[in-house]
Amino acid sequence: MKLLYTLVFMLTLSAYNVKAQAVTKKHSTPVFYADNVKAPLTAKELKMLKEVYADQLDKLVLNRPQRVKDIKNILRNRVEIVEYKNKDLSSLPALSSVPLFNLYNKALTRDVFVTAENFNVLKYNLPFYGKKRATYHIDNTAYILTIIPQHEQ
Repeated sequence: MKLLYTLVFMLTLSAYNVKAQAVTKKHSTPVFYADNVKAPLTAKELKMLKEVYADQLDKLVLNRPQRVKDIKNILRNRVEIVEYKNKDLSSLPALSSVPLFNLYNKALTRDVFVTAENFNVLKYNLPFYGKKRATYHIDNTAYILTIIPQHEQ
């Protein structure tokens, strides 16, 4: 009888082991960067980063080369700001519905006056690593902000 229990136990354990080995690991898709991310941060990009990360900028971004590369990729290749004059943009979610990314700078505020040139997309907790495009209407403007997924480029 003891032998039968041992045999049943071993078979059960063996079945669980086979099932655990059969689980396939998900492979991550590599990110391909355009050549423009090799260039150093511009003064404008650095200013945007300082506004968001404040005194944590060196620790959280500048001392982490991959993080710098990812942010340059977002700013240079994955954000589109397009002006649509004389179009009804009310069907799009408003940027004001997106919370500020004020984790490191509690004094961060929304811009009252926005142009494509002065807009800091990093101030907002946007889905930069989502799988689909995300589009928002920048409040009180004719601008549409689109975040392009990193695997769509």
